[in-house]
Amino acid sequence: MNLTDTKTIFFDYDGTLHNTLAIYGPAFRKSYQYLIDTHGAEEKTWRDEDIKAFVGQPPSQMWKQFGHGLDQKGKKEASERLSNVMKEQIEQGNAVLYEGAKETLSYLRDKGYTLVFISNCKNYYLEAHEAMIDLRQYFTSMVCSETFKDIEQKTDVLGRIKDIYDGPQVIIGDRHHDIEAGKDHGLYTIAATYGFGSDDEYKQADTTIEDIRDLKKLF
Repeated sequence: MNLTDTKTIFFDYDGTLHNTLAIYGPAFRKSYQYLIDTHGAEEKTWRDEDIKAFVGQPPSQMWKQFGHGLDQKGKKEASERLSNVMKEQIEQGNAVLYEGAKETLSYLRDKGYTLVFISNCKNYYLEAHEAMIDLRQYFTSMVCSETFKDIEQKTDVLGRIKDIYDGPQVIIGDRHHDIEAGKDHGLYTIAATYGFGSDDEYKQADTTIEDIRDLKKLF
């Protein structure tokens, strides 16, 4: 595929445009301390390397993987606390895009590509980032999984919206959810290897980038 023929580019956010650990790390650790204090969770030191595995996962999958020993009430409380601390971090200006992200988005927008934000995030998260970082200037549309009450997986979200936009289409992301979604729907897939995924997650991608600015060489 000649990528310059692309009409629509779907962008994952966390780990692709947003260096999420800057806010997710502190929020996760505070939330875990809450679980220690209130639910008797095991004392543990969480490294960034441990935490990054949870970034970009649908919330239910994240809690299934992490929340062993927690009942539904505990998971709900911890999830709400994590969301609140994340929102505070964003509002305090601690959210950081990867270096070159804005210039790359501007470049692609100005070249005439339709850019679509697609994320497994919650609505509050999207709204907070939109307010603090002015993301609307780059994207034709911004969609998160919580917009659809009956679905959560990125492949299903992509399936709901992809036919709105012209093809050929490309999806860019750092986790297997992004690559699998693209493959499920016949999109060209680009793996952002600087994000939070593993080498195994990138194997099925059509190509990879090591820096967000590499997109300027492809398009």
